[in-house]
Amino acid sequence: MMIFGYARVSTEEQNLDMQVDALTKFGVEKIYKEKLTGTRKDRPQLEELLKVLRSGDKIVVYKLDRISRSTKHLIELSESFNDMGVDFVSINDSIDTSTAMGKFFFRTMANIAELERDIISERTKSGLQAARSRGRKGGRPSKKKDKVEMAIKMYKSKDYTINEITEATGISKTSLYRYLDKLN
Repeated sequence: MMIFGYARVSTEEQNLDMQVDALTKFGVEKIYKEKLTGTRKDRPQLEELLKVLRSGDKIVVYKLDRISRSTKHLIELSESFNDMGVDFVSINDSIDTSTAMGKFFFRTMANIAELERDIISERTKSGLQAARSRGRKGGRPSKKKDKVEMAIKMYKSKDYTINEITEATGISKTSLYRYLDKLN
Protein backbone atom coordinates (compact mmCIF):
# COMPACT_ATOMS: atom_id res chain seq x y z
CA MET A 1 0.00 0.00 0.00
CA MET A 2 1.30 3.43 -0.99
CA ILE A 3 0.06 6.85 0.04
CA PHE A 4 0.22 9.22 -2.93
CA GLY A 5 -0.33 12.95 -2.88
CA TYR A 6 -1.44 15.31 -5.60
CA ALA A 7 -0.75 19.04 -5.36
CA ARG A 8 -1.72 21.62 -7.96
CA VAL A 9 -1.65 25.37 -8.36
CA SER A 10 -3.09 27.26 -11.32
CA THR A 11 -0.09 29.33 -12.41
CA GLU A 12 3.70 29.14 -12.46
CA GLU A 13 3.86 32.10 -10.06
CA GLN A 14 1.86 30.32 -7.36
CA ASN A 15 3.59 28.21 -4.74
CA LEU A 16 2.94 24.54 -3.91
CA ASP A 17 4.68 24.68 -0.50
CA MET A 18 1.56 24.88 1.68
CA GLN A 19 -0.01 21.85 -0.05
CA VAL A 20 3.24 19.87 -0.05
CA ASP A 21 3.76 20.59 3.68
CA ALA A 22 0.22 19.41 4.52
CA LEU A 23 0.62 16.26 2.39
CA THR A 24 4.01 15.47 3.94
CA LYS A 25 2.61 15.97 7.45
CA PHE A 26 -0.22 13.55 6.55
CA GLY A 27 2.37 10.88 5.70
CA VAL A 28 2.29 10.95 1.90
CA GLU A 29 5.12 8.90 0.41
CA LYS A 30 5.17 10.33 -3.15
CA ILE A 31 3.73 13.65 -4.29
CA TYR A 32 2.73 14.45 -7.86
CA LYS A 33 2.96 18.23 -8.41
CA GLU A 34 1.43 20.31 -11.15
CA LYS A 35 1.34 24.01 -12.06
CA LEU A 36 -1.60 24.08 -14.46
CA THR A 37 -5.08 25.51 -14.37
CA GLY A 38 -7.68 23.07 -13.07
CA THR A 39 -9.89 23.62 -16.09
CA ARG A 40 -7.38 21.94 -18.39
CA LYS A 41 -8.37 18.41 -19.26
CA ASP A 42 -4.81 17.24 -19.89
CA ARG A 43 -2.87 17.22 -16.65
CA PRO A 44 0.19 15.00 -17.14
CA GLN A 45 1.04 14.53 -13.46
CA LEU A 46 -2.52 13.54 -12.57
CA GLU A 47 -2.52 11.09 -15.48
CA GLU A 48 0.78 9.60 -14.24
CA LEU A 49 -0.64 9.25 -10.75
CA LEU A 50 -3.73 7.47 -12.04
CA LYS A 51 -1.52 5.01 -13.97
CA VAL A 52 0.47 3.88 -10.91
CA LEU A 53 -2.48 3.34 -8.55
CA ARG A 54 -3.13 -0.16 -7.21
CA SER A 55 -5.79 -1.60 -4.96
CA GLY A 56 -5.13 -0.63 -1.35
CA ASP A 57 -3.37 2.64 -2.25
CA LYS A 58 -4.51 6.01 -0.97
CA ILE A 59 -4.62 9.39 -2.71
CA VAL A 60 -4.39 12.51 -0.58
CA VAL A 61 -5.09 16.09 -1.69
CA TYR A 62 -5.10 19.32 0.27
CA LYS A 63 -8.54 20.35 -1.08
CA LEU A 64 -11.04 18.79 -3.50
CA ASP A 65 -10.62 21.58 -6.05
CA ARG A 66 -6.93 20.67 -6.40
CA ILE A 67 -7.69 17.34 -8.10
CA SER A 68 -10.91 17.93 -10.03
CA ARG A 69 -12.02 20.36 -12.72
CA SER A 70 -15.69 20.16 -11.79
CA THR A 71 -18.18 18.24 -9.68
CA LYS A 72 -18.70 15.89 -12.61
CA HIS A 73 -14.95 15.26 -12.90
CA LEU A 74 -14.70 14.70 -9.13
CA ILE A 75 -17.51 12.13 -9.29
CA GLU A 76 -15.82 10.36 -12.22
CA LEU A 77 -12.55 10.24 -10.28
CA SER A 78 -14.28 8.97 -7.15
CA GLU A 79 -15.97 6.20 -9.14
CA SER A 80 -12.59 5.23 -10.62
CA PHE A 81 -10.97 5.19 -7.18
CA ASN A 82 -13.80 3.07 -5.81
CA ASP A 83 -13.55 0.61 -8.72
CA MET A 84 -9.77 0.31 -8.21
CA GLY A 85 -10.07 -0.14 -4.44
CA VAL A 86 -8.20 3.12 -3.80
CA ASP A 87 -9.03 5.32 -0.81
CA PHE A 88 -9.27 9.08 -1.25
CA VAL A 89 -8.55 11.78 1.33
CA SER A 90 -9.10 15.53 1.14
CA ILE A 91 -7.36 17.04 4.16
CA ASN A 92 -9.04 20.45 4.19
CA ASP A 93 -12.52 19.08 3.40
CA SER A 94 -12.31 16.32 6.06
CA ILE A 95 -13.13 13.57 3.57
CA ASP A 96 -11.60 10.12 3.94
CA THR A 97 -13.15 7.22 2.03
CA SER A 98 -11.45 4.73 4.34
CA THR A 99 -14.00 5.82 6.99
CA ALA A 100 -17.73 5.07 7.04
CA MET A 101 -18.69 8.75 6.55
CA GLY A 102 -16.19 9.18 3.73
CA LYS A 103 -17.53 6.12 1.92
CA PHE A 104 -21.08 7.39 2.44
CA PHE A 105 -20.16 10.78 0.98
CA PHE A 106 -18.60 9.29 -2.15
CA ARG A 107 -21.37 6.72 -2.64
CA THR A 108 -23.88 9.55 -2.42
CA MET A 109 -21.90 11.47 -5.05
CA ALA A 110 -21.81 8.39 -7.29
CA ASN A 111 -25.57 7.94 -6.89
CA ILE A 112 -26.15 11.58 -7.81
CA ALA A 113 -23.99 11.11 -10.90
CA GLU A 114 -25.95 8.00 -11.89
CA LEU A 115 -29.22 9.86 -11.35
CA GLU A 116 -27.96 12.71 -13.54
CA ARG A 117 -27.02 10.24 -16.33
CA ASP A 118 -30.45 8.58 -16.09
CA ILE A 119 -32.26 11.94 -16.25
CA ILE A 120 -30.26 12.97 -19.33
CA SER A 121 -31.05 9.61 -20.96
CA GLU A 122 -34.77 9.96 -20.20
CA ARG A 123 -34.82 13.52 -21.59
CA THR A 124 -33.09 12.37 -24.76
CA LYS A 125 -35.55 9.51 -25.26
CA SER A 126 -38.53 11.79 -24.57
CA GLY A 127 -37.21 14.38 -27.01
CA LEU A 128 -36.73 11.78 -29.75
CA GLN A 129 -40.20 10.36 -29.12
CA ALA A 130 -41.76 13.85 -29.30
CA ALA A 131 -39.89 14.56 -32.55
CA ARG A 132 -41.04 11.26 -34.07
CA SER A 133 -44.65 12.00 -33.15
CA ARG A 134 -44.28 15.23 -35.19
CA GLY A 135 -42.89 13.30 -38.16
CA ARG A 136 -39.19 14.03 -37.62
CA LYS A 137 -36.72 11.17 -37.53
CA GLY A 138 -33.68 12.51 -35.73
CA GLY A 139 -30.10 11.67 -36.56
CA ARG A 140 -28.04 13.24 -39.29
CA PRO A 141 -29.81 14.50 -42.39
CA SER A 142 -29.31 12.19 -45.35
CA LYS A 143 -27.22 13.34 -48.31
CA LYS A 144 -28.85 14.37 -51.54
CA LYS A 145 -29.46 11.31 -53.68
CA ASP A 146 -27.94 12.87 -56.82
CA LYS A 147 -24.72 13.76 -54.95
CA VAL A 148 -24.42 10.20 -53.64
CA GLU A 149 -24.98 8.74 -57.12
CA MET A 150 -22.41 11.13 -58.59
CA ALA A 151 -19.85 10.19 -55.92
CA ILE A 152 -20.37 6.48 -56.58
CA LYS A 153 -20.02 6.97 -60.37
CA MET A 154 -16.83 8.99 -59.88
CA TYR A 155 -15.42 6.30 -57.59
CA LYS A 156 -16.28 3.47 -59.97
CA SER A 157 -14.73 5.33 -62.93
CA LYS A 158 -11.36 5.21 -61.15
CA ASP A 159 -10.57 8.59 -62.75
CA TYR A 160 -10.77 10.56 -59.49
CA THR A 161 -9.05 10.47 -56.11
CA ILE A 162 -11.12 10.19 -52.95
CA ASN A 163 -10.26 13.83 -52.13
CA GLU A 164 -11.47 14.97 -55.54
CA ILE A 165 -14.73 13.03 -55.08
CA THR A 166 -15.37 14.46 -51.63
CA GLU A 167 -14.64 18.01 -52.79
CA ALA A 168 -16.85 17.72 -55.86
CA THR A 169 -19.83 16.14 -54.09
CA GLY A 170 -19.57 17.42 -50.52
CA ILE A 171 -19.82 13.84 -49.24
CA SER A 172 -17.25 12.88 -46.62
CA LYS A 173 -14.83 10.03 -47.13
CA THR A 174 -16.53 8.05 -44.35
CA SER A 175 -19.98 8.53 -45.90
CA LEU A 176 -18.69 7.58 -49.33
CA TYR A 177 -17.25 4.31 -48.02
CA ARG A 178 -20.48 3.63 -46.12
CA TYR A 179 -22.53 4.05 -49.34
CA LEU A 180 -20.07 1.85 -51.24
CA ASP A 181 -20.36 -0.86 -48.56
CA LYS A 182 -24.14 -0.82 -48.96
CA LEU A 183 -23.72 -1.61 -52.66
CA ASN A 184 -21.77 -4.80 -51.95
